[in-house]
Amino acid sequence: MLENNLKGKRIVLCVCAGIAAYKSVEVLRLLQKQGADVKVIMTQGVKEFIGTLTFQVLSGHPVFTSLFDKGEDSSVRHIQWADEADLVLIAPATANIIGKIANGIADDALSTFMMAVRCPVVICPSMNTYMYENRAVQRNLDVLEADGFTIVEPGTGELACGVSGAGRFPEPRFVVDRVIHRLTPKDLVGKTVLVTAGPTREAIDPVRYISNHSSGKMGYAIAKAAEFRGASVTLITGPVNLEPPLNVKRIPVVSALSMRDAFLSELEHADIAIKVAAVADYRAKHPADHKIKKKDDEMIIELDKNPDILKEAGMKKTRQFLVGFAAETRDLKENATAKLKAKNLDMIVGNLVGDPSSGFGTETNTVTFFYRDGSREPLASMDKELVAHTLLDRIRDRMTP
Repeated sequence: MLENNLKGKRIVLCVCAGIAAYKSVEVLRLLQKQGADVKVIMTQGVKEFIGTLTFQVLSGHPVFTSLFDKGEDSSVRHIQWADEADLVLIAPATANIIGKIANGIADDALSTFMMAVRCPVVICPSMNTYMYENRAVQRNLDVLEADGFTIVEPGTGELACGVSGAGRFPEPRFVVDRVIHRLTPKDLVGKTVLVTAGPTREAIDPVRYISNHSSGKMGYAIAKAAEFRGASVTLITGPVNLEPPLNVKRIPVVSALSMRDAFLSELEHADIAIKVAAVADYRAKHPADHKIKKKDDEMIIELDKNPDILKEAGMKKTRQFLVGFAAETRDLKENATAKLKAKNLDMIVGNLVGDPSSGFGTETNTVTFFYRDGSREPLASMDKELVAHTLLDRIRDRMTP
């Protein structure tokens, strides 16, 4: 079973001299939060921005700053750490260290260490815009990318030097996201995954609508997990307050009808289609053009039934592996099994909403997988991102080769 965290992974964080060095502290903490064991190498110049003690206390390991550091393993530390690492992260990476690595120069602790590294390397360039755009720097980055290094594109905006443009250190959570991506096995390369997420909103008037409590977290977790595993991912999303997954095609929609049109349009290109979105079953028959004013008597709103997107998809599917979700309040097995058959699905994920550990808005989910052959697989309560990877495991194993 794949997990999206870094539990037990040994990561060497290399910090170069730049104003963004202070953000490396947050990167370190986020890596540790994911379960990684992190050691830190600093260039000499970093000491002008942040002290070694900070990284030493937080990492729980001595900080490597010089080939001539005092200590029992100081003379071979660059070889030992390189041999033990599962991944090396250089964040921030200056023009200087990028040039050294690209051209095989080893004249300090970090660059000498890099000559011995055989594991995956993620590099986060951070520098003045003019430096970043310099032809030599871009040429060196191209060399590193061709050599198999992962380059995280810097952010764009106002820099500490006052210049506005590319070169900003990415948000630490994005850096860690790319580290997880680099270490996730790519078992879905060549596959196109279509995911829907979130609620739909059906307008009653310009200020009111019919909707539900879906947060979109489960769908976004699946899209993110599929991208980690190398798939080309399209995410059709209702209105949510979530950070879009990186490198995912995102199609925002509002109503059930707009989600239907987007889903059926993208379905023909998909190998795997996973409909997680909680689509409203009904919409107002005659939405008002202006705000409906409150009256003393009762108000009746006529409703029309929305199309059953998943049932339409089941009728249209050819080679696609089609997965649905069933959020129920009772009779989970009976309701999920009925939906599986009626909508011609390959698999349906059922869960009982209302429990604090499962359903809308929670960080965890307690689900049961129901399969076309009649079998079912209840899972323990787990983080939604782990549910996402477990689901992709089962889809991968059951897809027609």
